[in-house]
Amino acid sequence: MTRNQPVAAQPPGTVPPEISTLRQLRASGHQLRTVKQELRHNLLERMRAGEDAFPGIIGFGQTVLPHLERAIIAGHDVILLGERGQGKTRLIRTLTGLLDDWTPVVAGCEINDHPYAPVCARCRRLAADQGDDLAVSWRPRADRYGEKLATPDTSVGDLIGDIDPVKVAEGRTLGDPETIHFGLLPRTNRGIFCLNELPDLAERIQVSLLNVLEERDIAVRGYALRLPLDLVLVASANPEDYTNRGRIITPLKDRFGAEIRTHYPVSLESELALIDQEARIAWDAADPGARVPAHLIQVIARFTRLVRASPAVDSRSGVSARFAIAAAESVAASAVRRAAITGEDQPVARASDLPSVISTLRGKVEFEVSEEGREQEVLDHLLRRATGDTFRALLGNADLSGLLARFADGGVVETGDLVPAADLLRRIGEVPGLAKIMDRLKMDGSESPGQAAAALEFALEGLYLMRRLSKDAIDGGAVYRT
Repeated sequence: MTRNQPVAAQPPGTVPPEISTLRQLRASGHQLRTVKQELRHNLLERMRAGEDAFPGIIGFGQTVLPHLERAIIAGHDVILLGERGQGKTRLIRTLTGLLDDWTPVVAGCEINDHPYAPVCARCRRLAADQGDDLAVSWRPRADRYGEKLATPDTSVGDLIGDIDPVKVAEGRTLGDPETIHFGLLPRTNRGIFCLNELPDLAERIQVSLLNVLEERDIAVRGYALRLPLDLVLVASANPEDYTNRGRIITPLKDRFGAEIRTHYPVSLESELALIDQEARIAWDAADPGARVPAHLIQVIARFTRLVRASPAVDSRSGVSARFAIAAAESVAASAVRRAAITGEDQPVARASDLPSVISTLRGKVEFEVSEEGREQEVLDHLLRRATGDTFRALLGNADLSGLLARFADGGVVETGDLVPAADLLRRIGEVPGLAKIMDRLKMDGSESPGQAAAALEFALEGLYLMRRLSKDAIDGGAVYRT
């Protein structure tokens, strides 16, 4: 379950076989396999070797992936159903890793014909003329993936193909099959094609996919053309789209072999792992970004889960995994902003950076109509709950008497998102047991003012939420007192 990412490039150093003709290909012992046979064979090999067949996919191991593995082994085309931001497209893109590293194609073929069984008119003509001297090139697996976001303006020509007026203008007759400009599906022949948000595709366009899924061929306008395609078609859809924005026509649904439901992370651990994997906090060696302590990541993960479960939020819309990822990135950005303004050397995110992200993320959540006007209030409440739950889990039974002693004689501590760590530490003063607090929060580098300030500020906020301290909100910060 992850954000959408580009299809991975071929591993560095991988080179295609040194085979350039059909004669050499036959002599090598190469065997023709369909795409579905390829996926099945390579998946089973990885399973036998105990390797991860779907790297980077978190939280689906015992739920979604077994169904997908069965679909691949059965040779089925697949629809993935799930709310937004559940990693459907990312999961589909990992399927390219189950293809062979390289596959032979007729050199220059628009639809990647296999040299053993060319199907387009051009390649059949070349095979008849050149025989075993037919030129062969090699296609990497990363190039064997096609993807289209289904939109209402998508045409049959986009997916299947149409007459190419340029080729006709060159003097070819309209009846010549070589005047066809192939669409995305035939150009992904011998590969994997992903159709995202399938219900958004107009019903009359969905009809054009019926033959692709059942008879495995296409027809373009009035041409007497049978072009058998070898591909795997995988589609994604949101469940509510069946009735709201559009629907998948019944004959098309019937032609998909498997319909698999995805979901949001089931456990807190999966949510944390997803944020850790996907959030872009460090930019490069010259710009390492901010440190975001583990306890703040846990607050963000708990906050996301509470928002999903809230009755104030439209459950049909869902709360995307991108919500938590964007929250972590925004908290890190807040710390970097503080460092840039105040001159801190090492930006470290603190609890005071959390509230500022709510206004940024509010647009990612669809609320029930009855909650209109209360969006900020609902999110503020859920963030406090998430912070309190995290405090109880990490510091609930910790000895914080050293910190509370700071307030014994009416002391106050003012903090905020623009208060440097060194200033905050001076305002709090020496705290006995600070090292133990940081150890409970799994924070290293106790010498770092930023980390120490992050630990103490989180402890202050937790003590307030446990009603052991009071807090007065001020512009951009807070004042803690007894």
